Amino acid sequence: MDEIRSEIIDVERLQLGMYVELELGWMAHPFPTGSFKITSDKQIEIIRSLGRKQIRFVPSKSDLIQPVAPPRVAAPPETTSAPADRASTAGQRAAKEQQRKQHAEQLAAQQHDLAVCERRFGQTVRQYKQAIEQVHSQPHAVMTQCQSIVTAYVTEMLCEGASAIRLLSDSMGDKLAMHPVNISIICLLLGKQLGLSAADMTDLGLAAFLHDIGKLELPDRVRWLDDSFSANEIKAYQEHVAQGVRLGQRMGLPAGALLAIAQHHEMVDGSGFPAHLKGDSISLPAKILALVNRYENLCNPSRPAAAVTPHEALALIFAQLKSRFDPIVLRAFIRMMGVYPTGSVVQLNDQRYAMVVSVNASRPLKPRLIVFDAKVPRHEALILDLETVPELGIKRSLKPASLPRAALDYLSPRQRVCYFFERAVDASPTQSAP
Repeated sequence: MDEIRSEIIDVERLQLGMYVELELGWMAHPFPTGSFKITSDKQIEIIRSLGRKQIRFVPSKSDLIQPVAPPRVAAPPETTSAPADRASTAGQRAAKEQQRKQHAEQLAAQQHDLAVCERRFGQTVRQYKQAIEQVHSQPHAVMTQCQSIVTAYVTEMLCEGASAIRLLSDSMGDKLAMHPVNISIICLLLGKQLGLSAADMTDLGLAAFLHDIGKLELPDRVRWLDDSFSANEIKAYQEHVAQGVRLGQRMGLPAGALLAIAQHHEMVDGSGFPAHLKGDSISLPAKILALVNRYENLCNPSRPAAAVTPHEALALIFAQLKSRFDPIVLRAFIRMMGVYPTGSVVQLNDQRYAMVVSVNASRPLKPRLIVFDAKVPRHEALILDLETVPELGIKRSLKPASLPRAALDYLSPRQRVCYFFERAVDASPTQSAP
């Protein structure tokens, strides 16, 4: 077999179509592999930012628009090679040390961002639990507290530009408290996508945070809808809507929030409850809340064994349930969540396995992932931002049970999916992993 010929060229001569070999350790660059064909100007910028003056490229694997001039022949050394060898070895050690330092800094920043999200989620869960404990004894104080929480989130989302939906660990709280926090975050992000005003977003946030508060008035056995319920149990379960409105009135919730709570189980085709409203008879915040509530209950049902993956939940809603939801709201929701929502387990087009950990609401087709790599300890794995690697994409969604055992242990898909939001990051070499 003929040997594949390669050449060394200056990085300034890089062009689209070149097949390059970086010859760097995996920590020193953000690409999934060290050898690949250049498909975008951004990749050229990233390669030039790596600090290498020259790069190796393979003409036979390249697809060039313009021919590359022959490489320059280096002048013979004027002195013995020993000092140059020592300098080269010292340079390699310094480069490796710089790689380790850069990796440690990226990992620390990544862990800090996750810790901030988890701390804020946990704090909101605790605030919700405190609210439901005091709603009967101090309804107006609870209203003030809830409005403060929601107003802070609305202000942050509207002022910080694009937001990303972040996956958290599955030990962040019980369903009674986790469910309203999840729904509040996704509802507010969707409200922003739909262009709601700050006032309408605040009403939506309050309704989402308190939509199930009426379940406090129900017996434990009927708080979560189950397929085995009798007709009487279903009727008892549906009472939580009216009970929630009554508690909201005692708290002094604004009219928009009360209306969304009253309608959060109504469907645009009239199949919902309690009033079987249709179409424009349902407020926009209630339409948003109804859709997000359904999605969340599919991903995090009362019986974990019945859970579907985020990708499956989105596909099921679109394929089987879309007539129940407002089409404008549904389209915006799918655009925001992406085809592979946060928490999805996927296989990439280079056959590697990964889990989606963050979706930028404005660029949902390029999520951020944790990629299974047996050579990299899980606690040292950097997040891969697909924005930095245009040639890499998601091939398909997978059920966690279909993963090889090593990938399943590494990625640790969540039994319960918890969400929070963070400021969306701009794709750059320091925010990706090979």
